[in-house]
Amino acid sequence: MKLNSQPIKRFLVLAFSCTILLVSLTPVLAKPTLDSSASDRAGVKTNLAQATAFNEPTLPSGPAPTGRVRGGAKRGPICPVTVTKPDLTALVPFTEEANSVTNVWGQTTVEHPSWFFYVPYTKDLPYEVEFVLQDQDSNEIYQKAIALPDKAGIIRVSLPTNAPALALNKQYRWFLTVNCDQQVNSSPIFVAGVIERIELKPAALKELQTTEPLKRYAIYAQNGIWYEALMTLAQLRDQNPKDAALEAEWENLLSSIHLNDIAAEPIISEKP
Repeated sequence: MKLNSQPIKRFLVLAFSCTILLVSLTPVLAKPTLDSSASDRAGVKTNLAQATAFNEPTLPSGPAPTGRVRGGAKRGPICPVTVTKPDLTALVPFTEEANSVTNVWGQTTVEHPSWFFYVPYTKDLPYEVEFVLQDQDSNEIYQKAIALPDKAGIIRVSLPTNAPALALNKQYRWFLTVNCDQQVNSSPIFVAGVIERIELKPAALKELQTTEPLKRYAIYAQNGIWYEALMTLAQLRDQNPKDAALEAEWENLLSSIHLNDIAAEPIISEKP
């Protein structure tokens, strides 16, 4: 029996055309963007973890924003803590100068920012912890007693909305102190630094208002806005505690400011 070759030819042409179309589309489908749907969100997070870098801004003009990132005391008594635990640590960028001066400084864009600290002490210890914020003239504008957590980890301290707002282009000094020896007249262990509120460029500000949290984190990091970058990423991790890509991004961010030993510590509280 002789077969009609015309339908077979049309089928082969159609099949070949479909193959070419699929091949041409494959690179597009394999590269999810930050505006992808929820089904592509895992790929977006992986790409972001590989690409995002924190661009640390230059130090401000005027007096050096000196401070202290680690709370281990060099003189006087040291609060007892398990030797395997890191010292009290502020999660903030720092630079060490040749003259042994450490600058601890970061930028924010909000009136009432949040700070993150690694605290190796727990609530079963009789230590007094206090957070203090001062203006440029060393006037205390906010003070709060901080409750120690149930276990060692990273805590969040926020400036409440009823406290004085940070003014634009002004520097404020903050302290977190731990008094572990109330019977002896000795200096407490502390960390300290300087924060400055700035205003983002209009283009970045507009993009922040219309994009998802993951991209907002990238915008803050790329513009050197430490406090909002850290806060946004901490909130994403709180909402997605099992997301390995977000965990990797968190470790990448802290490692970029030389706090590798803190990167794996748990975030104890995401509440103000």
